[in-house]
Amino acid sequence: MSEEFKIEIVNPDKSFLSKDDVTEVIVPAFEGEIGILKDHISIISFLKPGIIKIYSQTGEDKFYVEDGIIEFKSNNLSVLTSSIYNLKDIKKNKIQELLKMAEEEISKTEVNDQTKYLIDQKIDVLRSIN
Repeated sequence: MSEEFKIEIVNPDKSFLSKDDVTEVIVPAFEGEIGILKDHISIISFLKPGIIKIYSQTGEDKFYVEDGIIEFKSNNLSVLTSSIYNLKDIKKNKIQELLKMAEEEISKTEVNDQTKYLIDQKIDVLRSIN
């Protein structure tokens, strides 16, 4: 019996990724990291800045996301995000640019607690990638 399921990642520009041979996905949800395997219960959750890890028959892929929504239903995982980068392809200067923008944003005095929490998450993840 196959232990695989399908994932599709979509951003505003295009269908970013579609794979049918996924065995496990770990997503950075607001509730904490969620591991998803075949036949996981249906779930809808918001993403916080972090790394999506996808394990499949063809290997492991890692993507940096800043936000988004996931839905897992009937062994199909959908990820909708406005900002996603493949860690294999992202350039060091792009990480530095994102980090600089986040640090500038957090230094603004009118930042509310929720926004500050998300920016702190973004800074921590970007520093760990760097």
